[in-house]
Amino acid sequence: MASAPTRQAPSTSHDTHRTSSSLRVAYVEPRALPPLLHSMSAPKPMAVTSFGYPLSHDIPCPVIVPDLPQIASSPLIEVWTSDRLVRTTTDGNLATAMNGEWLIGTISLDERPGHSLDLLTYDAYQRILHHINEAGYPSLCRVWNYVPHINDEQDGLERYRRFCVGRHQALAERLPDFPDSLPAATAVGTKSGPLQMLFLASIKQPVHLGNPRQVHAYEYPSDYGPRSPSFARATLWQSGRNTMLFIAGTASVVGHASRHIGSPADQTHESIRNVMAVLEQAGTACVTDFLKDSNETLYKVYVRHPETLADIVRALRTSPLPAKSFLFLQGDLCRRELLIELEGVIVSE
Repeated sequence: MASAPTRQAPSTSHDTHRTSSSLRVAYVEPRALPPLLHSMSAPKPMAVTSFGYPLSHDIPCPVIVPDLPQIASSPLIEVWTSDRLVRTTTDGNLATAMNGEWLIGTISLDERPGHSLDLLTYDAYQRILHHINEAGYPSLCRVWNYVPHINDEQDGLERYRRFCVGRHQALAERLPDFPDSLPAATAVGTKSGPLQMLFLASIKQPVHLGNPRQVHAYEYPSDYGPRSPSFARATLWQSGRNTMLFIAGTASVVGHASRHIGSPADQTHESIRNVMAVLEQAGTACVTDFLKDSNETLYKVYVRHPETLADIVRALRTSPLPAKSFLFLQGDLCRRELLIELEGVIVSE
């Protein structure tokens, strides 16, 4: 098993997370969204993600609606806001919001006949990297990739592997200090819809982290496809006393091999062990205890089969992770044998 050291890179509210003095993220009920978006005194919206819940078109910021239904919860919508002035831009199907410290963007691309997913992904990442550099937010910190039919085959190659080919090519060409500057990321399969991405970039350089229990994803052997997945296990961002940790999509993988095939409970326990290793790695990097009760935390749990949710929930309840912070979504995962994936954001002040 390879070692993965730290890598330095150049109310109605369900929960709220202070990412810095200028940025917040919250889950809100659908009925609370209009007054939040249009209030003169409330923080200004920067981006909205709705997990399968339809939204009106009257939203003054970037928005995506991936086909990832919530399970075991009433509908909640993810809203990023800023207490600073926000400037929005739209360039076709790429939209961004900027507040002087953070840029949040969305891109949504429909697939066309004869245009494979690797080419579509390449185009998307080329546009993202060009845009954040032109806008003056060169540090890519976090990307959420929502890939329709991720485990289906396209011209003899699994679509996730095609996605990895396109992402790798674009990032290798345009991202400075590749692969050390790769951000934390998640790639989840949706049942329908276009290829959609939500991305976060900053004027400040973060620290990108590995996991000592896992091989760097970008160093996977060719057994997993023509190009390895291009992401970090976590990204650590700091500004003054504010520290934000993005934990990438984390599954039951040790070294580079899937573990506990067929057991959702055991896969959950293994995923938790991997998250704990990342928390320890990040805590060492910034001398912070990321399990403190005073931290603001949020975990998304992607579940392949809803009927396995009870086993997964029981496993999570016995973990050190705060039980109140889980949001459960139904989605397909990057390997067919994986049944659960965790990702997280933790804010410490």
